Amino acid sequence: MKPWPKVRLEESATEKAERLVRAGLAKLGWKEAELAARKNGDKSKLKLAVKLRAETTMTLQWIAARLQMGTGASLSNLLSARRRGQG
Repeated sequence: MKPWPKVRLEESATEKAERLVRAGLAKLGWKEAELAARKNGDKSKLKLAVKLRAETTMTLQWIAARLQMGTGASLSNLLSARRRGQG
């Protein structure tokens, strides 16, 4: 008798982050190409980056690359400015 196949009950951090990105794009009514068309500091992209940072363990470098927001360092600066109320 063959054993039952193993079922993964939890999604990986990357899967969760990708799911959040897809949901965020859908909520905004954007296609994937819209990320490249928008500025690095676009308010909607920044809001999505904040959500990813709060709800996942993805690095700033990963988030910046995925949302096409420049480098991890530039995203860090954008997030800091937002926390200070300047963004």
